[in-house]
Amino acid sequence: MVFESNPGFVFHDSRGFEAGGKDEFDKVKAFITDRSTQAKIAKRLHVIWFCIPMDEACRSFTAGEEKFFTECDTASIPVIVLFTKFDALYGVEFRKLMNTGTSRKDAKLQAPKCAEETFTDGPQLQFLKNVRWPPKCHLRYTMIIVPSDMNKDDADCGALIEQTAAALDDEALQQLFVSTQQTNLEICMKYAIQR
Repeated sequence: MVFESNPGFVFHDSRGFEAGGKDEFDKVKAFITDRSTQAKIAKRLHVIWFCIPMDEACRSFTAGEEKFFTECDTASIPVIVLFTKFDALYGVEFRKLMNTGTSRKDAKLQAPKCAEETFTDGPQLQFLKNVRWPPKCHLRYTMIIVPSDMNKDDADCGALIEQTAAALDDEALQQLFVSTQQTNLEICMKYAIQR
């Protein structure tokens, strides 16, 4: 996907290889291997945003996700895990609070904080700490992040842009990324001052 408004960003979508079986995984792995060794910077893959939806209670990793983090060497390509639909966990915590006798009003107010606390010590982050190729970082979103929505005026991708810039180890690539993004002037100024 390439946006007319900013052709400097090119997105590739695996379209959920996680459920596609061995053939789909092998295609994605080959794509990553090929794009990590390209000589031309424009042909290289620079970062992987790995989306994991959290809309299933007590969600564990799928076999495809486990395979990616244990068998797919992304070489120098940083991986950022995006836990999407994080607000689905609010309902889980709301029900737990209601079962302990907390009032409906208080449960609704406390649920987001409880979800954050439960997630921090939960199985998803514990798993990612112990994989062969752990992600560089992770973010939580209360919606699904769709690259085609990122050029909309109300898109809030500031944290994603900042974490992506921080994840890039190559200074020239980091500067290129920061200079081509157009939605967050603060990050442009921050990296210009740091430099």
